[in-house]
Amino acid sequence: MNRIRLYWILQILGWGSFAFVNIFFASLSQGITAVQLWAFVALAAFYLISTHALRHVVKAYEWFKLGIFRLLIQTLLSLLALAVVNVLAQILINLAFGTLNPAEDFRALVIVVNLFVSFLYYSFWFLLYFLFHFLDNYNNSLKYEAKINEIRLNHLKSQLNPHFIFNALNSVRALVDEDPEKAKTAITRISNMLRFSLMMDKKQVIDFADELATVKDYLALESIRFEERLEVIYQIEEESYNYRIPPMMLQTIVENAIKHGISNLVKGGLIEIKCREGLQEELYIQVKNSGFLNTNYKNVKKSEGGHGLENTKQRLKLLYGDKASFRIFNSGSQFVITEIKIPKQRITLE
Repeated sequence: MNRIRLYWILQILGWGSFAFVNIFFASLSQGITAVQLWAFVALAAFYLISTHALRHVVKAYEWFKLGIFRLLIQTLLSLLALAVVNVLAQILINLAFGTLNPAEDFRALVIVVNLFVSFLYYSFWFLLYFLFHFLDNYNNSLKYEAKINEIRLNHLKSQLNPHFIFNALNSVRALVDEDPEKAKTAITRISNMLRFSLMMDKKQVIDFADELATVKDYLALESIRFEERLEVIYQIEEESYNYRIPPMMLQTIVENAIKHGISNLVKGGLIEIKCREGLQEELYIQVKNSGFLNTNYKNVKKSEGGHGLENTKQRLKLLYGDKASFRIFNSGSQFVITEIKIPKQRITLE
């Protein structure tokens, strides 16, 4: 179920139950008029609106990223302020519905009790909201850990794939007599890539520079295999190096471009990687490759290469929610473009 929808269902059920319980006990003790009934409903509606406003503040100012001491202080002050506002709202509601009893409702003891009860209700709501947030993040963490393990295994499988090793070693073998220094460099690149795969472990994000270095090693090896059939262009803005991205994300996209684009073209083609910073501190990554995207790509089986991009989309969703985006599309009839947007923010799944 959608989280927003679930939130509203729980809000309405919770505060609806609050109104029902108050109406039930009031009718048992002294009977209740229609006006008093609607006064209880109005009070429940105020609780619903005020707690929703608190939730908006918590999300907008990212309270759950604060230190525990600061979070505790801000929470207590906010709950106390809401309790005071709630007591005032109760007086206004009673005044509006004609149920106000000045001799009783304005007594200091009654006001203090109402303040304390309101504070308890708000505290209980915030505790439930905090627990829901914690459990939801914990659930996402488990999903992410499972997904990153799957990504790692898939990547190791592709890197250790006999075809990959065969092509890489054949390229190196051809260079041993022809250009020994270049052969040594190629072996170093293979070693770097395999070491990076093994060291990635369960990291959620890594420095953009580290990911780009691995991509450059990979494309350098492929350049040996394709020779003049592969042209590689990098357009990397300096600000891009200030970002951290999910490991193997850019690598997966480039491998996909080689496998489903360049490899299928007799004359080879172009791989162009562009990275820039957006106006609202987000990293835009664009990989452009020669080729044509099948219009039924979404229905391609994972065994045919669809698992890499699907995993990339799921990882972005788990890490950044709706703040990240992914899309792949044809640019004319000769190029395919893959675009990713990643926000510059702390990861909440750590």
